[in-house]
Amino acid sequence: MAQAFLFDLNGTVIDDMHYHARAWYEILNNDLNAGLNWDQVKAQMYGKNEELLIRIFGNGHFTREQLDRLSVEKEKRYQQAYLPEMALIPGLQQFFEQAVLHQVPMAIGSAAIPFNIDFVLDNLHIRHFFQAVVSADDVAISKPHPETFLKAAQLLHASPENCVVFEDAPKGVEAALNAGMKAVVITTMHGKEEFAQYPNVLFYISDYTDPQLKQLLG
Repeated sequence: MAQAFLFDLNGTVIDDMHYHARAWYEILNNDLNAGLNWDQVKAQMYGKNEELLIRIFGNGHFTREQLDRLSVEKEKRYQQAYLPEMALIPGLQQFFEQAVLHQVPMAIGSAAIPFNIDFVLDNLHIRHFFQAVVSADDVAISKPHPETFLKAAQLLHASPENCVVFEDAPKGVEAALNAGMKAVVITTMHGKEEFAQYPNVLFYISDYTDPQLKQLLG
C-alpha cells in the first residue's frame, strides 16, 4: 500500500493534452513563426512554459515580460477551447474517494502555472481531495528534475520510496525516477513503448477503471 499518491495534472487527471498541443502549435507557428510540425511541438511539451520557449528559441530571445505574456496567452487559448469538454478521466472520481477511505494523502505535482491548476481543480470541484499542490511557481527547475515530486512528498510528510506518482509523460516518469519514486503511467498521450527505458513504472492504465489500481490500496 502506498503512503502517498502524487498526481501530475494535464493528461493525468484530465485528458487535455491535445488542447495544450493545439494552443502551442498556434502560438509557436502562427504567432512566432517557429516552423514546427505537430510532432515537433508535441515533443517539446514538458516542463514550464518559459522552459519550452527557451528550448525552442534560445536563452535571451524573449524578455521576462514576453515570456510571462506568452505563457498566459497560451493558457487562455487552451482554457477557452477545453472548458466545454472538461471532465475527469473515467474512474478517477471513484479512485480519489477510495484513496480518502484508505487514508492515503494526495498531492498535485505539476509543471502548470497556478492559473491553469486552479482552472482544473475549481471547475471540477476536486480541490478538497489534495493536501498539497506544487506548481511551476513553486520550483526552480521543472520535470524531469525531481524537485516537483520531492516537494510534494515533503508537504505530505511522506518518504519518496513510499510515494506512487501518476504520470502521462516520459519526462514526468523520469522526474519520478530521479526522486526515487515508483510511477503508474496513464497512456492518454504517449504509448507504452515511450516509457520502456524507465525501471520505476509499476504498470500502465488507459483510465482509472483499471483493476490493477486496487493493489495500490491494500
